[in-house]
Amino acid sequence: MTSMTTPATAAGTFPLGDRSVNRMGYGAMQLAGPGVYGPPRDPDAAVAVLREALALGITHIDTSDFYGPHVTNRLIREALHPYPSDLTLVTKVGARRPADGSWVPAMSRQELISAVHDNLRHLGLDTLDVVNLRMMGDGHGPSADPVEEPLTVLAELQAQGLIRHLGLSNVTPAQVAEAQTITRIVCVQNMYNVAQREDDGFIDDLARQGIAYVPFFPLGGFSPLQSSVLSDVAARLEATPMQVALAWLLHRSPNILVIPGTSSVQHLRENVAAAALTLPGEALAQLGAIGQAADSQG
Repeated sequence: MTSMTTPATAAGTFPLGDRSVNRMGYGAMQLAGPGVYGPPRDPDAAVAVLREALALGITHIDTSDFYGPHVTNRLIREALHPYPSDLTLVTKVGARRPADGSWVPAMSRQELISAVHDNLRHLGLDTLDVVNLRMMGDGHGPSADPVEEPLTVLAELQAQGLIRHLGLSNVTPAQVAEAQTITRIVCVQNMYNVAQREDDGFIDDLARQGIAYVPFFPLGGFSPLQSSVLSDVAARLEATPMQVALAWLLHRSPNILVIPGTSSVQHLRENVAAAALTLPGEALAQLGAIGQAADSQG
């Protein structure tokens, strides 16, 4: 079991399905090669990052078999199998990676079934802890496509015992409501950060339901001016901009689970240290103004 004094425990825990995970997690996406395609430049370094993540107290790792494809899941198995009892692996389905490295929707019944079995095989599991249905919208924003048909397929696999819990990625509140008529949803993974605040109300609603919200791209979509404010706050706190961005997310709502990714042990340690970073009132006000400015421009 994870030590109670490890760095990742500083931000506390939140339920993810039937488990409670440390809110500071790890995203494995960057362990694959350039463009999230092909093998890493240094496989030994990738294994070292995964093992250090557990040593730091991380109990929530986000992955997918379409990272690589197959690369990150195989690395996770090599580095961590047999898995600790307190580790929750969250994967996602709904896309495939052809030879040109593009991202293509893969939502047919057979594609979803094959994706779940691929994840099981490459991770070395009999049951997946959590599977997110990744909706392929416009860029990093959600589409309005119905979730009923693909989610019903995953719910059938859940009933067969291949999946414990289901979540959604890149979705709207309406899609979550639709999904909840089919099965329990334990997490939502969308783009959100101190500058991209479209999901503010959504996060609060999910918190009231006890559903985890997992933001991706904690530094994505910043303007140069917004980045400057973030850097100024970080300099005053003797922290990195990424640490401040992560600390702000952890401060924003107790149901937020962060999953910063890196292929460097040093950067991993820096990211995890953000779990213990305190943001004074003045810093919170400055950072909050970033989102308000973005809202007024939108």
